[in-house]
Amino acid sequence: MILSSGGAATVLGRSRGTYPDAMAGRQRRAEPEDAEAIALIYNQGIEDRLATFEVRPRMTGDVARWFDDGYPIIVVEDEASVVAWASATPYRAREAYRGVAEFSVYVDRTRRGEGFGRAALSALIAESESRGYWKLLSRNFVQNEASRRLCASLGFREVGIYRRHAKLDGRWMDCVIVEKLLGEASGATGGSI
Repeated sequence: MILSSGGAATVLGRSRGTYPDAMAGRQRRAEPEDAEAIALIYNQGIEDRLATFEVRPRMTGDVARWFDDGYPIIVVEDEASVVAWASATPYRAREAYRGVAEFSVYVDRTRRGEGFGRAALSALIAESESRGYWKLLSRNFVQNEASRRLCASLGFREVGIYRRHAKLDGRWMDCVIVEKLLGEASGATGGSI
């Protein structure tokens, strides 16, 4: 994930799929027409080697297929174009995990640090909760301090570290696991701990 700082969001105008523009940019549900912009930003993240193990650039068609399954995808626009996106995909195929999603957030490299990552992730949290998800999780490279700070500021907790999770360009990478409980799960009591 490539993330940045900004303000908090509340969900407004859900019938239109838009979110308030009280923070950086205008957040809205992504549409298939956004696939080209999403692919461009994702490919910057792949090239920068800061946030993903992926090494193969994505084509517009690859991203367009993300819309087939109906999972949450949010884009953030400035006055001219899409500058950030966030998505949630299934964590596991088992029925027990149907409310758990793994998220990603990417920001155009020329717009990082302006609050667009926070805007995208805040809107994704709200959208995921409205769809009945009870947990969002992800893995951040340990050295990706911007992602870790942003996640912490939005209520994600660091669960632990996967040591030597995979190699990127021949180098072992450690990942911090983050999670945020949503909806009913966020206020639930009990459990195993």
